[in-house]
Amino acid sequence: MKNFFLTLMLIGCLLVSTKSNAQENYLKYHSKVIECERLIVKEKYSSAINMFDSLFKQFDFLFLRDIKVATELSAFEKDYKSGMKFTRLGIKAGWTLKSINKNDNLKSLKDGSEWEKIESEYDSLHKIYLSRLNPQIKEQVHEMFKKDQKKALGAFIRIGQKSKRKYSEEKFAPHSEHQLEILEQIINEYGYPGERLIGDDLWGSVILSHHISISVNYNSKDTIYNHLRPKLLNALKQGEISPYELAQIEDWRIAALNDHKLTSYGFLGAIPDDIVLETINKNRTTIGLRSIDLRNELIDVENETGMNMHLPKGWQNGKIKHKTKE
Repeated sequence: MKNFFLTLMLIGCLLVSTKSNAQENYLKYHSKVIECERLIVKEKYSSAINMFDSLFKQFDFLFLRDIKVATELSAFEKDYKSGMKFTRLGIKAGWTLKSINKNDNLKSLKDGSEWEKIESEYDSLHKIYLSRLNPQIKEQVHEMFKKDQKKALGAFIRIGQKSKRKYSEEKFAPHSEHQLEILEQIINEYGYPGERLIGDDLWGSVILSHHISISVNYNSKDTIYNHLRPKLLNALKQGEISPYELAQIEDWRIAALNDHKLTSYGFLGAIPDDIVLETINKNRTTIGLRSIDLRNELIDVENETGMNMHLPKGWQNGKIKHKTKE
């Protein structure tokens, strides 16, 4: 009988382990987000809300951007109950009360009877967010980011491409190699320092982007990023880096090596024909990023409804153009 119960316990542990490993595949997470977005462009808003709700119950860590979209969608649909639920999830994921209060699209939620309760719960919910971060690593990566920005400024202030290239290869490259050595140590011990680990999705990607755009001569021979790349792909599966960050890093590398004429994910560079577009969309699917056309359709949703789909902005303002759609 004792052996029987021991066997049951072992089976139970295996089942829990299997479920946990399945939940941690964030490529599945991102594919579900894309399904939600497809429902949104078809104006099946209630179905999208329900799918977001189901998705959020399956994963321990949630990307704040997705919670914001689900919350705005609930407010637009006057689904007060879902809106309150998603708002609480958002605060647990780092959404500040100041940011929420500035969002006019959430007015129908803030005018509701339960909003005062949300405000009173904010501090305790925000503590849940802070408790999952690593403050020491956050401070360390922030300092690395600031050093990187300061060092990169040296190339910016130099006059002439030859002078900039000389500085980048002789001064910035050794600094950057040391930065990536530290970054790899952090990844090996704690995971990639992104939104999940430190609550920031910029600093690490900027450090990497600076390294892979030192110069054509340097980067065509560089092996450091190629060594780190499998670790970044693993971090993507673990939910430590988002598809947006990875795509921007990768595209910056391709653009820097090819005079900004080539692109892998459509973030930088031109899309000259359907063949290139098809390849780009396949690349995007592989890392859990929506197709170019779906992004453009979501821009239409933003323009028609006033909702914010929280799409990457900056390098990509508005629709991503390609020859077949111009």
